[in-house]
Amino acid sequence: MSTNFDCDNPWAPFPNRLAFDWAYYHYVQLQSSQNSILTGLDLWRAAVIESGSKSGSDNGGIPWKRVQDIYNTIDSIQAGGAPWKAYTFQYSGPKPRNPPQWMEKEYELNTRDVLQVLEQQLETAEFDGHTNYTPYQEFDGKGDQVYSNLMSGKWAWEEADKIALVANRRATRGAMLVPVIVGSDKTTVSVATGHQEYHPIYISPGVISNTARRGHGNGVMPVAFLPIPKSIKCQRKQPEFVAFCRQLYHKCLEIVFSPLKPYMEKPKVIKCPDGHFRRAIFSLGPYIADYPEQVWLTGVVSNWCPKCDALPSNLDGDGSHCRSHEKTDFIVKNFNPRALWDEFGIRHDIVPFTHSFPRADIHKLLSPDLLHQLIKGTFKDHLVEWVGEYLHKSHCEKVALEIIEDIDHRISAVPPYPGLRRFPDGRDYNQWTGDDSKALMKVFLAAIAGYLPSSMVQCIAAFMNACYIARRDAINGPALEQFQRCVNEFHRLRNIFIQVGVRVSISLPRQHALSHYYHAIQLFGSPNGLCSSITESKHIKAVKEPWRRSSRFHALAQMLQTLVRLDKMTALRFQFHRKGMLAGSTSSYAMIDGIKVDSESDSENNDPRHTLDVEDSGLGHGNPLGAMSEVKLARKHQNGYPRKLCELSEFICQPGFPHALHQFLFMLDHPDQQAPCSPEELPSFEGNIKVYHSASAVFYAPSDLCGPGGMHREHIRSTPSFYGHERRDTVFVVLDDSKKGMEGMEIGRVLLFFSFQYRRKEFSCALINWFVHDEVPDPDTGMWTVQLERDRRGQPTVDVIDLNSIARGAHLLPVFGSSRVPDGFSYYDALDSFNSFFVNNFIDHHAHEFITTM
Repeated sequence: MSTNFDCDNPWAPFPNRLAFDWAYYHYVQLQSSQNSILTGLDLWRAAVIESGSKSGSDNGGIPWKRVQDIYNTIDSIQAGGAPWKAYTFQYSGPKPRNPPQWMEKEYELNTRDVLQVLEQQLETAEFDGHTNYTPYQEFDGKGDQVYSNLMSGKWAWEEADKIALVANRRATRGAMLVPVIVGSDKTTVSVATGHQEYHPIYISPGVISNTARRGHGNGVMPVAFLPIPKSIKCQRKQPEFVAFCRQLYHKCLEIVFSPLKPYMEKPKVIKCPDGHFRRAIFSLGPYIADYPEQVWLTGVVSNWCPKCDALPSNLDGDGSHCRSHEKTDFIVKNFNPRALWDEFGIRHDIVPFTHSFPRADIHKLLSPDLLHQLIKGTFKDHLVEWVGEYLHKSHCEKVALEIIEDIDHRISAVPPYPGLRRFPDGRDYNQWTGDDSKALMKVFLAAIAGYLPSSMVQCIAAFMNACYIARRDAINGPALEQFQRCVNEFHRLRNIFIQVGVRVSISLPRQHALSHYYHAIQLFGSPNGLCSSITESKHIKAVKEPWRRSSRFHALAQMLQTLVRLDKMTALRFQFHRKGMLAGSTSSYAMIDGIKVDSESDSENNDPRHTLDVEDSGLGHGNPLGAMSEVKLARKHQNGYPRKLCELSEFICQPGFPHALHQFLFMLDHPDQQAPCSPEELPSFEGNIKVYHSASAVFYAPSDLCGPGGMHREHIRSTPSFYGHERRDTVFVVLDDSKKGMEGMEIGRVLLFFSFQYRRKEFSCALINWFVHDEVPDPDTGMWTVQLERDRRGQPTVDVIDLNSIARGAHLLPVFGSSRVPDGFSYYDALDSFNSFFVNNFIDHHAHEFITTM
């Protein structure tokens, strides 16, 4: 990586830290317009003038006079920012006497040097510790193979073998394999101003971990913007226009990745995240795309499978075979175009771009797409819609609408939980995002149970179980087998939608994709690291925000310039961060720097700029394997509560609290005995009690949104007022850690978090109500059901437990049965208004794996 080295100024090309922080704040964080930057410069100049310090400069000590001066400084940064280059194309086939406008237009491909972008990504020190330099096979303690990152799959292993056997052995000996993960997806930035579309191509080095790729860094970067030919509506389906669009698409992709071709068979020396230089062999790796893009990539006919030759009328039938370049070439040579289209689903006029790259076959490289195939496709667009159609078919219009309205009420009535997206009006809105569909999956089963046939509920539950297993960050052998059983069960049970008349047949490409997941997971590892949600989330920073900063006139050129400048600023900031130059705030640095100048000290050992703040930078964090789950009380206790036991018991209206605490103290001394019921036989307690309104649970959950090392933090609340409502969360309480899942746990509702000292030892505890689970899960939803435990007088039982017995927070869904939720029902009252509850194993991926026993 090039650096702006200046022995006299470590902040070059900026004069000092203040200038860099000011520019980063306005250009990167605020995305300020030119007028806003000018206003900021003027305010800065006024503050300097008012302080009486002009630094002997005509500009009052301000490093820039104009906005362009700032842009010039950013452009002079040598780190990061691979430049863009444009290629133009035009239709070169036969033209009629009066050719349509699209034949006369020029189309522009904007691309970076893909090799330079990959080198920039691979030398990012932030990926140190998150990079696999060789293919590997991972096994758990039971000897089952684990599929997680790309390099843990069979494809990387087989690719390395091919390189060793086919290429020059002497030249490639000891070289590292660098798969190039590619993703492409059209995005619209503004429908209102002319349906403005862009078609970015993203790349990611396959050697970094799934967690690093999903992070908001340079693990995924845009490398090209493809041209999008357009014509008037009546010409869009003309064979000439369709063929031109697709051939242009593949030609552009071939040009984008052509710089890699020489280094797919001979090594190139690159710098790696750990600072070492290695010889690398590149290979085109998994390709992330939704179904329409997969059709274009593979050159197949729409509604056919891009990975196998199954007939579109019966995609999940037996007898299909995997597609490959070799098979397609043979078929194209021996059949006419009509037979290719009708019998094989192949377009004769398209040659996939991977055809010209070593060891690349697009049919094999297509990765599973969790977002479009499972979450938005099978679940939202198919199953949820089919449920609505079933209700309309099986009931009169009035009753069907009442049931759908009640399902919406049920969805909006679920108890609160950290991170749970709320649906105040149920599903009654039009613009659905992937995150909306994921949130609906968490609460949908409980809402429809009681209104649908058992087999229909079981069908949806089987699909959701398969989906949650596929979304895990690491999938072991038993989990993969369980996934396939769930898929087979889903395929068997979904015929209920044909039986009730909702569907005539079920032969849908996005559902059929499930059939390829088992093999794809073995090839590429967890689909969680190869999902189109990664590229879609990148659209915001790479396309939409740069577009908003443009003038909208010839916006793409301005967007590309913005992307280069953002890359340069980000790369330079990371360099400063690594050197410890960004420790502390800007003002604290200026004060220390002023003291250093006044004292004329030459010592660097005491200079805080040379000390890296590890916690602030996010570096140095590992996976604390010894602490897979930990629950701690809030840092500060709450004032206003009585400190003595009996007074506190009366204050919180829990008369059973003193007896429960005395029994807890008895069990400390006699863990193997049954606590006596008589108060006289129990130890007394006269100490002080501190009350807390929350606790935090930290546990290892790499499949969900998490911090460094895959650790996830959630807050468990027990407070009389949270946004104006009482909130008492529920938790998993481990009673027997030798048993799996719910068999060794119960659910507790936290009435009070508190701490006290007893015999000079500090105890952190919780006062809870018990919710006891049934012997077996519910046969339809597959979720465990629990009921509030009551004593002989019908009062809820209370108990005191040690905070260490809490595993994490739990989410309960009411078992609505056939009862309807009244209008105006508050979800804060849900835990007090129903008798039975489902233990929601779909609230997040960790909960699903935590509760479900394989």
